[in-house]
Formats: sequence, structure tokens, C-alpha cells
Amino acid sequence: MGTVNYSDPKTDTSVKIFDRFYGYEVNVPVDAYDAVLSYFQSVFGTGEAAGNFTVTLFRVAELSGTPVLTVLQQIQGQTGPDLTASLSYYINATRSNSTLLGINVATQPNFYVAHNIRN
Repeated sequence: MGTVNYSDPKTDTSVKIFDRFYGYEVNVPVDAYDAVLSYFQSVFGTGEAAGNFTVTLFRVAELSGTPVLTVLQQIQGQTGPDLTASLSYYINATRSNSTLLGINVATQPNFYVAHNIRN
């Protein structure tokens, strides 16, 4: 007998995604966790954002096979757009190609094309 993919209308689909996201478990050294968490707490304004990026950095390190403190050293000292670009690069390594993160950069239209457009 076949099965039917039934989605419970009482459960929001975003809840399912977040439940799978936060269900990630891995054993890490306490000193590495404290170093990563304290760095993100110094960068971000909320503890929740710092915790989320801490977990994400451990995922990136595990999937890339790079020690987490090495990844942390590569992003430390960056501010603003540089930090955003670096974090996007690392986080995109763990995501599907259909859900990649981008950097908000204003695109410059081709001068000749823009010149020929009339209002």
C-alpha cells in the first residue's frame, strides 16, 4: 500500500524546518565553544544571534573538515560588509544551491543601456 504525503495544516511548515535546524547535535570542546560564542557575543547585539551563528560556525567547520578555531581566526577582526561577505561564504557552503545567501550590493546598470531607456 502506498503512502500519502500529508501535511498537517495545524503545523506551520517553517516550524518543521526550524525544528530540523535546531535538532543538530555534535560534541565540541568547551574551550572552542566558549571562544566562538564569546566572539559572536561581542559582534552581535543579542545572545540569540550569537548562539545561532556559533552553531552555524560549528556546522561549517564540521562539513568543511576545518577546525572551528581556524575558521574563527579567518573571520576575526572583520567588520561590516567584510564580515557579512565572509559569513555568507561559509554559510553557503552548508546550504542548497537554491537557498544561497547573497550580499546586498547595488547593481550598476550598463551605461549605454541605461542611457537609451526613456521614461
